Amino acid sequence: MALLWLDVSAGVAGDMMLAALLDLGVELEPVQAAVDAVLPGAVRLGTEEVGRAGLRARRLRVETLEASAPRRTWADLRRALATAALPEPARDRALRAFERLARAEAVVHGCPVEKVHFHEVGAADSVADVVGVCAALDTLTVERVVAGRLALGSGRLHGEHGDLPVPAPAVLELVRGRPVFAGGEGELATPTGAALLAALTEPGELPDMVIDRVGIGAGTRDVPGRANVVRAVLGTTSASSVSVEDELVIECNVDDLDPRVWPTVLDDLLTAGAKDAWLVPILMKKGRPGHTLTVLCAASAAGALRQRIFALTTTIGVRETRATKRALPRAVITVTVAEVEVRLKVAHDGGRVLNAMPEFDDVVSLAQSRRLPVATVLGEAHAAAAAAGIVTGATWPPSPVP
Repeated sequence: MALLWLDVSAGVAGDMMLAALLDLGVELEPVQAAVDAVLPGAVRLGTEEVGRAGLRARRLRVETLEASAPRRTWADLRRALATAALPEPARDRALRAFERLARAEAVVHGCPVEKVHFHEVGAADSVADVVGVCAALDTLTVERVVAGRLALGSGRLHGEHGDLPVPAPAVLELVRGRPVFAGGEGELATPTGAALLAALTEPGELPDMVIDRVGIGAGTRDVPGRANVVRAVLGTTSASSVSVEDELVIECNVDDLDPRVWPTVLDDLLTAGAKDAWLVPILMKKGRPGHTLTVLCAASAAGALRQRIFALTTTIGVRETRATKRALPRAVITVTVAEVEVRLKVAHDGGRVLNAMPEFDDVVSLAQSRRLPVATVLGEAHAAAAAAGIVTGATWPPSPVP
């Protein structure tokens, strides 16, 4: 399995992460194309080799072409990403990163997430960093991204709202549940970098792997005695690649909520960062019918999800337990059904396909456009997967078509 490990022991910023991926061998052209798709004509990207405390590194240069910087909101960026001509995995990653950032800013400023203004993070160069990283990861086709212990920094910084402590309040919200340390003076982790880590990576030290390539991305400052860099290590794991993750289970029992509301509650929690959410019918005290709501999430997302549960349901308390999740590696590919691309979720291990399932939303959309039963289109999608050789027991990854 292809795996990327990020060394963020000197801190992280969006430009450092993108520079490390470009130094790893990602071509600049598709990254620039992705940024142009979201912000047409706004920035021009380039790189240069620099030294950081004696280490060679690559620095990202972002030339802003906007005459004046507009104040972009989360809603503005969401619309731009939704309509941009981006590969779907890159779009999904960018949406997750900006949503995590918006929710963190909403907590910090005490306002609804839809009213969050991104200030410095909404500037063209920061948007380019996020979109560029997501596009770069798409070209690498890695199946896991792991990031080590993060240096946050210390002291004070000056932002749009004035003098602020380091780590910045939004950064602290974004890194909940991750191993961190101070690591030095100044702002070492920016909100953009922290949002990318929170949305796209799992925490962990360097995994057992066969290293293929290493990329080094430089920060703006050259700090004496400390290499201000992010390192990206690309490699492969052993044949059995089941991931082991520490998760949090949040539960509550509810017997006084209109049952028609539950589907919207589950959808909201999944949008807010839950890895899974479900209901179990139960019989409560005095013979009352009720439900147990269960949410599975990363520890870093627990605070926001806990708040959503209290806001969306009538519960007055939740219980939380740690859980170990063992998950098969998975990939998303597309097959063609009636000249339309349908995503296929593939679970695999040890070089073999274990399960392949069409994305149900894609199937429903295609069935509606063709005015056919969903079951008919679902069968066609399974047939298309079989024709492409993506069936249980088949070799993974599949051989390229000559």
